[in-house]
Amino acid sequence: MIRVTDTISIDDSEISESFVRASGPGGQNVNKVSSAVQLRFDVRQSPSLPNEVAVRLMKLAGQRLTKDGVIVILAQRHRTQERNRADARERLVELIREASVRPTPRRATKPTKASKKRRIEGKKHRSRIKNLRGGRSFD
Repeated sequence: MIRVTDTISIDDSEISESFVRASGPGGQNVNKVSSAVQLRFDVRQSPSLPNEVAVRLMKLAGQRLTKDGVIVILAQRHRTQERNRADARERLVELIREASVRPTPRRATKPTKASKKRRIEGKKHRSRIKNLRGGRSFD
């Protein structure tokens, strides 16, 4: 059981991990050992996530989300399988934590009278400058 927030916990059975060969550091080991972790988490089928969190999570996932609603995280920063596995899980938890925060709604406001006046004065000033650039016509 992975604890994400006070109200959200993910069961280990919801996450599937496969180990693949990593690119990057590792020396001769890189061609022999499958140290990279490919973590898969099905957002649509997860009973642990509230619907609104799942929707926000799918938006946040971006390129990591497949058409089937599965988040795929590839972790290959470290040389060992254990550290990559922990890194992938931590990245998933962080993504879910970010999605669990409800965004504050924007309240529309009107511009103040002073800001309107400043804007108009700026436009007038700019207009005067451009008018001065105009060449004189000698007919």
